[in-house]
Amino acid sequence: MMIDAQQLTRHFTSGSGKKTTVVEAVRELDLQVAEGELVAILGPNGAGKSTTLRMLTTLLPPTSGSARVAGVDVTVDPAAVRQRIGYIGQGNGAGHSYRVDDELHMQGRFYGLGKAETKAKAAQLMEVLDLDGLSKRKVSTLSGGQRRRLDIAMGLLHEPNLLFLDEPSTGMDPQNRANLWDHVRKIRAERGSTIVLTTHYLDEADTMAERVVVIDEGRVIADDTPERLKVILGGDRIAFGVDISQASAAEPIARSYARDGEVERTDGDPVRFALRSEAGSARLPRLLADLDHAGVDVRFAAVNEPTLDDVFLNLTGRSLREND
Repeated sequence: MMIDAQQLTRHFTSGSGKKTTVVEAVRELDLQVAEGELVAILGPNGAGKSTTLRMLTTLLPPTSGSARVAGVDVTVDPAAVRQRIGYIGQGNGAGHSYRVDDELHMQGRFYGLGKAETKAKAAQLMEVLDLDGLSKRKVSTLSGGQRRRLDIAMGLLHEPNLLFLDEPSTGMDPQNRANLWDHVRKIRAERGSTIVLTTHYLDEADTMAERVVVIDEGRVIADDTPERLKVILGGDRIAFGVDISQASAAEPIARSYARDGEVERTDGDPVRFALRSEAGSARLPRLLADLDHAGVDVRFAAVNEPTLDDVFLNLTGRSLREND
C-alpha cells in the first residue's frame, strides 16, 4: 500500500472555557491506496477532503488514528514522507517576491535534481502549462490562473511516485485543464505513479480515476469504481412526454418498466414522466412500442446514464454541483 490510513481523525477547537466548540472535520477515516492507483476523493465543501490530504501529506497532525504514506508513518517521520511525495494544494505555494524560473529551479534542487535536469524539466512544464515567456516575471505580477499553473509545475517537477492533487484544475480554462491531465497521464504511464486527487469536476473523476471515494461529514460513505457506484442507482433514467389527455393511459405502462414501480410525473404541456430502468437504451424501444400499442402519442423521449453527481445525490441528498 502506498497509503494506509486507519481510523484517521482530526478535530479543530475554537473558543475557550465553556464556549469551546469542537469541529470534527475527519472522523475515523479508513483509506487504502495501492501502488499505481489513481483515486479521486469527492465530497461537498467542508466534507473533510482537504483536511484528509493535509494529514496524509504531514501538513496537519491527526488528532487520533494512524497513517503510513509511501511506507512511512506520517507522525513518526514527516520529513521522510515529504521526500517521497508531491503535493499541489489549493493555496499558492510560490513566493511572491521570487521569479518564476527561480521558484522552479529551487524546487528541483530541493528534491536533489541536478541543474541541467531541473532546467529541462522546468522548460517542459512551462510549455505544457502555458507559462512560456513568464520565466523572469515575479510571482506577484502573475494572474491567478498563472499562479495556479506555476503551483502545478512546482508539484510535478520532481515527478514523484506518489502525487496528491487538491482540486488542481480549479480556475483553469479547458485547454490548460486538458494539458494538465495529459501530462499527469504521461507521468503515470512512464513511472507508474500513484495519484490521489480531489476535484469538483465530475468528468475528471469519471474519466481519470479507477476508484472514487465519497466523503461526507468527515466519513467515507462510498468507495468503489465509478462504474459500480453508478450501478447503485439501479439503472438509467428514461424520460418521455405525452399529451395531458393521454397521461392516465401512459402512467401504468411507465410503472411497468420502472425500478420498484416508481415513476416521477411532472404535469405540464406535455406531461413528463421519468423513471429508472436497467439497460435503458435497450428497453426504451419496447416502452415506446407499448405506448404506441395503447394509442399514446409520445412527444419526446430520452435516456440518460447515471452520473457521479447522481451517485452523490443518491447517497447524501445533496448535489456535488452545488459546489461549482
